[in-house]
Amino acid sequence: MPKLSLTSTVKLSSGYELPVIGLGVYQNDDCKPACLAALKHGYRHIDSARMYRNEEQVGQAVRESGVPRGDVFITSKIANQEHGHGSALAAIDESLKNFRFDYIDLMLIHAPLSDKERRIQTWKALIEAKKQGKVRTIGVSNYSPKHLEEIREAGLETPAVNQVELQPFCQQKEIVDYCKEHGIVVEAYAPLMRGQWNDKIVELAKKYNKEPAQFLVRWSLQRGFVPLPKSANPERVISNANVFDFEISDEDMAAVNALDRGKDGAITWNPVDAP
Repeated sequence: MPKLSLTSTVKLSSGYELPVIGLGVYQNDDCKPACLAALKHGYRHIDSARMYRNEEQVGQAVRESGVPRGDVFITSKIANQEHGHGSALAAIDESLKNFRFDYIDLMLIHAPLSDKERRIQTWKALIEAKKQGKVRTIGVSNYSPKHLEEIREAGLETPAVNQVELQPFCQQKEIVDYCKEHGIVVEAYAPLMRGQWNDKIVELAKKYNKEPAQFLVRWSLQRGFVPLPKSANPERVISNANVFDFEISDEDMAAVNALDRGKDGAITWNPVDAP
């Protein structure tokens, strides 16, 4: 595979470049220290959401970091209760105010937890916000092929990104295959499995003289995903990204791929089966 670094990017269907590792800030009520440590270390991608209630801190960290705004890729997500055309547009405006940014790099629908009509209306709102320049790239999260097909059948543009729980026990094969076929980049949340590692993962990480977290981020990258490891600890934020000085062998990749338990392996809410 091509040599990767923290500055490597993947080109999205929108034409913009997405850095291959992002810092996740879920459940981090004081995320500024983690964001500042990440940006200082060379991260250029932070994944927030309206539901996390920390957009303001992310915006502050970007301004204080000294890194130009145009060099940092920022994601947010529309919450479930904000589905609908008008409410989604209002949510985007509020996020811009929270961040104090002129635009958001990527806006996602956080989950398919409403109904078909409201999902489509929310997607139309995202398309509109993109045309207005408020959002550069639009995508979805926790969408199964069924939800992605709704968009296709409505004749609307394809999401550039689908962010799903993705780790060795829950590899979302059906979703990944659909996304590959339709040019949708797959982002992996909970790539560190929230620390619920089995002996095999610990043993393989040791073989490469790496922490299990580093081994898992590397596995995700080699699978072609964009992992979003999260930590509130600045030292961990840095160590989670020190994954570019080794490569997992084909044999060991296959051993990890074999750990898949499908939906039974999920360790988060994983609402991909929403009606």
